[in-house]
Amino acid sequence: MTAQNAVPSTLRIAVAQLNPTVGDIAGNLAKAREARADAARQGADLLLLTELFVSGYPPEDLVLKPAFLKACQQAVEKLAAETADGGPGVVIGFPRQAAGLRHNSVAVLDGGKIIAVRDKVDLPNYGEFDEKRVFDAGEMPGPVNFRGVRIGIPICEDIWGDLGICETLQESGAEILLSPNGSPYYRGKVDVRHQVVLKQVIETGLPMIYANQLGGQDELVFDGASFAFNADKSLAVQMSQFEEAIAVTEWRRGEDGWSSSNGLNSRIPEGEEADYRACMLGFRDYVNKNGFKNVILGLSGGIDSAICTALAVDALGEERVRTVMLPYRYTSQESLKDAEACAKALGCRYDIVAIEEPVEGFLSALADAFEGTESGITEENLQSRTRGTILMAISNKFGSMVVTTGNKSEMSVGYATLYGDMNGGFNPIKDLYKMQVYALARWRNTAVPPGALGPSGEVIPQNIIDKAPSAELRPNQTDQDSLPPYPVLDDILECLVEREMSTEEIVARGHDEATVHRIEHLLYIAEYKRRQSAPGVKITKKNFGRDRRYPITNRFRDRG
Repeated sequence: MTAQNAVPSTLRIAVAQLNPTVGDIAGNLAKAREARADAARQGADLLLLTELFVSGYPPEDLVLKPAFLKACQQAVEKLAAETADGGPGVVIGFPRQAAGLRHNSVAVLDGGKIIAVRDKVDLPNYGEFDEKRVFDAGEMPGPVNFRGVRIGIPICEDIWGDLGICETLQESGAEILLSPNGSPYYRGKVDVRHQVVLKQVIETGLPMIYANQLGGQDELVFDGASFAFNADKSLAVQMSQFEEAIAVTEWRRGEDGWSSSNGLNSRIPEGEEADYRACMLGFRDYVNKNGFKNVILGLSGGIDSAICTALAVDALGEERVRTVMLPYRYTSQESLKDAEACAKALGCRYDIVAIEEPVEGFLSALADAFEGTESGITEENLQSRTRGTILMAISNKFGSMVVTTGNKSEMSVGYATLYGDMNGGFNPIKDLYKMQVYALARWRNTAVPPGALGPSGEVIPQNIIDKAPSAELRPNQTDQDSLPPYPVLDDILECLVEREMSTEEIVARGHDEATVHRIEHLLYIAEYKRRQSAPGVKITKKNFGRDRRYPITNRFRDRG
């Protein structure tokens, strides 16, 4: 028998959860080569890479460019030729064009050539996914004979949907399923993935390896946490979350098929730790992949700018983070003290740029235009817009990306100033409600996440956590002057945004009817602001932008 038709008793599969960059075809190919060399050193027969690895995921409209698809195809062919060395074969994802159609595909490489190609059948078209717009669905796949083992390769949504793709592979002779994925993070997602795979394992009676991408791509964070289940529903392998890794899994053929007992069982973080690490990874990759050398942000003495500063230092290191306190006549001594203490605890640069003179200059210039009017929100917003202008000026001068710091509660109800505190290139807490921000701050004061570059200990002064939040745009102002308490606000918003509940259902939870209607109104009328806001890490199941696409012009109000 030839090697291709031989029936091996063992198969060593290296699972690679790596951090590709969308559009960096040469860099992604280099990563694949390095992973293959690592897999070879560990004695692997096959390297499993993730969905659309060559292009990076999601490539979005890049796949509409023929030149891009051609470059991806050439990269796969180059890697295929290198497998003539007798080392590990490779399963690698790439976008391809064939017969006038575009596919989300995988290639199986071995013996110096592409021995098989399989196309994604079930194209997701919900939430952050929009694949039907740019890809064509593939045909129902059959297994691939790799060195005598018939492997099925369902691609991501092919195991999530109800098209029976895994059952088709089993019925046509597949012995083991390898699923390359690009599955973004939200809290509790690992358990969701486990249940999806277990369902397929139970229905097919086959083991499955689930390989997931790692890294930040614009608003999405891919958290890795690749794993494998045996046919008996036991967890064979659990790889780490939020970390690049390559794990070699050893599979043995028995009377009941293939099974693995490697025993790798990495700890999966939960709750605040998982959210914090997702924010840190997404922020780091956005800054680094877009070529920013450092960042700058306004440090006000409040909780939001404090947690963003901690995330920035943890992600990039103190030497790449510059903070600026921008005080006005309403800025309290307490805020000045807290901001300085926070910057000192984190070890980053801290400057003070007073805004009294430029604000008074604007007011003077507008005196005639504003004659006969009462001072109010316009004058308050001038303070915020002056701060935004100063931060953008420093950004322009020194090439630092401005970090904007509004939380999801504020973004929901429009408690933010366009061209003021909304200025910036990225927002690491955009998808965290206010109470989640507090929870992350408390957690970070007790722990340092793996890979963080910041110090241990209390990095966010306790007084910042304890005091009433305030924008300090007028004397004795607090957020609760115009908003309900944040625990109440956050619950109403979660019901409206994540759960799409009716106002009647929300009132039935114990909320005041007038308050619910007011918050719903604020949520709708702030859509125009959110459309102009910086991107930020997706943490919840439904973030603004990719997941929730409401019209700006919208007169609907839920009044039963």
